[in-house]
Amino acid sequence: MNRGEEKIGEKFQQATKYARFSDLSEKTRPPGKRPSPQESLITLSEPDLEKGPNLWKTLLKRRSIRDYARTSLSLQDLSNLLWATQGITAKADFPWYRTAPSAGALHPIDTYLVVNRIQELRPGIYFFHVGNFRLEMKKEGNFSRQIAEAALGQGLAADAAVVFIWVAVIRRSRQKYHQRAYRYIYLDCGHIGQNLYLAATAMSLGCCGIAAFFDDEVNDLVGVDGKEETAIYLAAVGKR
Repeated sequence: MNRGEEKIGEKFQQATKYARFSDLSEKTRPPGKRPSPQESLITLSEPDLEKGPNLWKTLLKRRSIRDYARTSLSLQDLSNLLWATQGITAKADFPWYRTAPSAGALHPIDTYLVVNRIQELRPGIYFFHVGNFRLEMKKEGNFSRQIAEAALGQGLAADAAVVFIWVAVIRRSRQKYHQRAYRYIYLDCGHIGQNLYLAATAMSLGCCGIAAFFDDEVNDLVGVDGKEETAIYLAAVGKR
């Protein structure tokens, strides 16, 4: 960076600071993504919560694993991983409680999947509907090469059975937290990502977060505008 270039990171940190007497008023939560036709949705099986080591052993074993066998995961495996990241643990009038916390219970993070090798699923791009625990195919085809190239050429994204793409729907958080929302979306996504790591570890699977990617290429791949909805984090999962 040249001496005269704008220091975006520092500007972001300062511009999103809270100050006393600023407008922190709450507003109503905007509607979520519109439901898709029922026939286009794939119902996921209930998660299997009985298997695996205890939390302490899982924490001890957690590592970023970048090498995967190019074999398939089961649909049950995927159901468990998705439930661990954003599964609903209790329903109430508002909010519905999930496995990962979210600032103001606004849950601004949507999950897309690049499915490379999952039994019972055709390869393609999928959207995860949290409320009814279903998947919706957005694009059919083998996108392993595209997601690897978009992840700065990291081959683990092509080798993995599935790549999670977490997209921030910024307005969900911004309507309450204003510019501070741009901090919270990353915190929320970090909680989700750690849940995926722990679930994968408990299932003897490999998991690796990916923060280095060409933003617009990933956004184009999943079909979001990169402004109001933008990819902020990826994670690859596969068999070791």
